[in-house]
Amino acid sequence: MSPENFQLGAHVVPRIWNGLWQLSGNAWGSAPSAKIRQQMATHAERGYTAFADHYGSAEILFGQFRQTLSNPNRVFGATKWCVFRPTNPTRDVVQAAVQERLDRMQSESVDLLQFHWQNYDDDGYLTALRHLNDLRHERKISMIGLCNFDSRTTDEICRELGPGVIVSNQVQFSLVDVRPLHGMAQVCQRHNVKLLTYGTLCGGFLSDQWLNEPEPDLYSGRMTPSQRKYLDMILKVWGDWDLFQTLLSTLRLIGDRHGGLSIANVATRWVLDHSFVGAVIIGARLGISDHTDDNLRVSELRLTNEDRAIINCVLEKSNGNQLIRTIGDCGAEYR
Repeated sequence: MSPENFQLGAHVVPRIWNGLWQLSGNAWGSAPSAKIRQQMATHAERGYTAFADHYGSAEILFGQFRQTLSNPNRVFGATKWCVFRPTNPTRDVVQAAVQERLDRMQSESVDLLQFHWQNYDDDGYLTALRHLNDLRHERKISMIGLCNFDSRTTDEICRELGPGVIVSNQVQFSLVDVRPLHGMAQVCQRHNVKLLTYGTLCGGFLSDQWLNEPEPDLYSGRMTPSQRKYLDMILKVWGDWDLFQTLLSTLRLIGDRHGGLSIANVATRWVLDHSFVGAVIIGARLGISDHTDDNLRVSELRLTNEDRAIINCVLEKSNGNQLIRTIGDCGAEYR
């Protein structure tokens, strides 16, 4: 069985992408570059042909891997340009940022350039995006996406730039973090924008590994940065460990009903079943672990109305629907 695909702009891409943020440092574990590139090839051979992120050496390793292929276009590369500090986004500044991506990825065009702008009070993001759109017309960029933009600003950008310019927004979305259901979904449907979601497995907590396990120590020093982030959300904002165990038990029950699928399969399917979601980006610990066989089984799963109902019974006991107020809209936790 192959991963499901969907149409993103002019590209047909899988609905499960390889997230490369774990190449940003040794906190997730490390592997030799040759082994990482070899596992990229394994992922691509199994149908996981889309790779995303720019942290650390991610762009460089992806570019090296793609150069080894007889047909480099068979894989898809998404990267980012993130503006965190006050910046005057002149044409030269924007072009230099894009050229850096091209150089690192050894490419003549970026398949998907995802743009993040930290300060909404500075509307320079509109100027930057107009320059990015010019570079798209010049074929330096194939498609433009957003990263961690909230509903209001995403709507503003899509209205200002016009139909078809923005194809995606990368935001957090999972059974724990349901904020995209409160506003972002409607913006996506209005402008034909697809969400590329991360955090779908909450750093691995939405998996069989944590079923019937005691509450972990947030400060043990043995957790990855992702695990610390999502455990903090689960315990301090969403609910508590007992309720999270109830959620895991419910997902295990559903997985058993469908032939022994994993908790991660069920959690991923739940996100993918929302029409405004294009793909989930699952962090890949390349050269360290490999979940491609398990992820392929997501395509087998069709959640029933009963499955969704028992999931909702658990979610209704959580504070998930209040996260839009306690944390803020999508991306607010980074501002």
